Amino acid sequence: MRFLDSIVNIFTGQGLTKGKAHGATYAFTPMDPMELEAAYRGSWLARKVIDIPAMDMCREWRDWQAENDQIEKIEAEEKRLNVRGKALEAKTKARLYGGAAMFIGDGSVNQSEELRPERLKNGGLRYLPVLTCTRLAAGELETDVTSPWYGTPKVYTLQTGTGAQVIVHPSRLVRFIGAPLPNVETTVATTWGDSILEAVSRALKDAEATAANVSEMTHEAKLDVIKIPNLTAMAADPDYESRLQKRVSTSMMIKGLYNALIIDGDEDYQQKEITFATLPDVIDRFMQIAAGAADIPVTRLLGQSPAGMNATGAHDEKNYFNRIRSMQELEMRPAMSVLDECIIWSALGKRPPEVHYRWSELFQLDEKDHAEIALKHAQAFQIDANSGLIPDSALAKGRVNQLIENGTYPGLEAAMDDAEAEGDAIDFSEKATAAEEAARAAREAPAAATVTRLQAAANDAAPRTLYVRRDVLNAAEITAWAKSQGMTDIVPDLHVTIIYSRQPLDWIKAGNDSEYGSDGKDQMVIPEGGPRVVEPLGGMSAVLMFASSRLAWRHADIIRAGAEHGFPDYQTHVSLTKTPIDLTTVEPYRGKIVLGPEIWEEVKED
Repeated sequence: MRFLDSIVNIFTGQGLTKGKAHGATYAFTPMDPMELEAAYRGSWLARKVIDIPAMDMCREWRDWQAENDQIEKIEAEEKRLNVRGKALEAKTKARLYGGAAMFIGDGSVNQSEELRPERLKNGGLRYLPVLTCTRLAAGELETDVTSPWYGTPKVYTLQTGTGAQVIVHPSRLVRFIGAPLPNVETTVATTWGDSILEAVSRALKDAEATAANVSEMTHEAKLDVIKIPNLTAMAADPDYESRLQKRVSTSMMIKGLYNALIIDGDEDYQQKEITFATLPDVIDRFMQIAAGAADIPVTRLLGQSPAGMNATGAHDEKNYFNRIRSMQELEMRPAMSVLDECIIWSALGKRPPEVHYRWSELFQLDEKDHAEIALKHAQAFQIDANSGLIPDSALAKGRVNQLIENGTYPGLEAAMDDAEAEGDAIDFSEKATAAEEAARAAREAPAAATVTRLQAAANDAAPRTLYVRRDVLNAAEITAWAKSQGMTDIVPDLHVTIIYSRQPLDWIKAGNDSEYGSDGKDQMVIPEGGPRVVEPLGGMSAVLMFASSRLAWRHADIIRAGAEHGFPDYQTHVSLTKTPIDLTTVEPYRGKIVLGPEIWEEVKED
């Protein structure tokens, strides 16, 4: 007997035929279309497994990169043909049945000929019906490795509603499959793919069966037990059964009316209750297995919030969206390549080589994230402008395009067109104005040079370093909260830094914050609630971070006036302590934060 690289135990049967898992093997029994439809229509879990990835692949769709008028025509053509909706329908049906396709209709009589997008004229694309693999019968596989259709059927046969058969060339189909087959040539039953439900059905059934079993248990969560002496012997009497039923029903009626139970002295009454303490964990575990089988995060599949300490679900969602982006690039883009060429020719009547598209971002940012990104873009623009590496006209044009694409200012593109019509547009030509030349000369001058009032304009002030802060007026309240969380050595001067610039600038150009309180005092109140986080920052072991669009934009205003923030990023916060503390036990301060007026000082390095 030979044993090759495995553990064998003749007493337990491990590694031998006696082992319990020795006879385990995999078997595949495909589900028929009726069973797939029953699962999709009758199981909410199966429907979500099919719908969610397909919806996410088409949800934000794509952004065409071309001239504005070309983009408008292409998007209008997509809207006319409902390309986005058809792609969603085809992808959903492909995941359910194993395969589906969009039929590219250009009005040709002979559908067996290869489709040539360059032959389409304006509006030449007619329709895009979605057909499932049950309507499209695949023909013989293309085995010529030099053919662009190698590994796919040479032709398809379409069964029409009248019973006629139409031969269709594969170039006329946008072909989507569900789960790819390991080897199409050896799987003679189909040249499409498997339904997504084939591999995950067992996990979905186990999860739904577990939830159903627990649901049944709730009907017996509380059970009355009455022990009657000699019940078995007396049950042989035919008349005893009716007397027993009457006796029990009367006792239960009295219990319900008077909240008291009357029984015989020899009888025993008990109540048994089922404990459900650990059952939610069992259900959650089966749901996690189902989510893992479907490769969809639990937060996305079940629509629940992330659980656990410091859990955000961001890592799971990032991995999931990366997978969706890969499916868009590796599945949808190649499948739609011929259709995309047809759309361009049908919309423009030509094929400009620079026209292409990018998939839109899947992750949707909240208002705070949008504000932070806009602030970083503004800071990057200011740095680029100060560097002088990019011509002012090119930089200005790029900045305007960035603001339009990001949607920072709604209606900016139309407003720029109106301004240009009124003669008030930015001059994007390469010829710089006198002001641009002066600004460039100022940037090229040494940063540390002393600028006197005689060298500056009459309304300029001497540049100097700048440190701006707002002191916390309700510091006692925040200090009491910090001590209740176990913090010690709280800094005495609680404040919020707005700017810390070692780069000299004209203070007057930075202006002031024009928003004041109702009492005429320059006070600012950060209201209760909103995002609050306690984390280490810089030399501090704990700072209270919060969101404030007003402070962020005030910081950006001073940056635009010529300041350079002395730290890599700007985050509104209140420094608390340098003493080490376990932040996992700290609950952030949720109350209001009252800030005093802006205090302007020069930077003191000590």
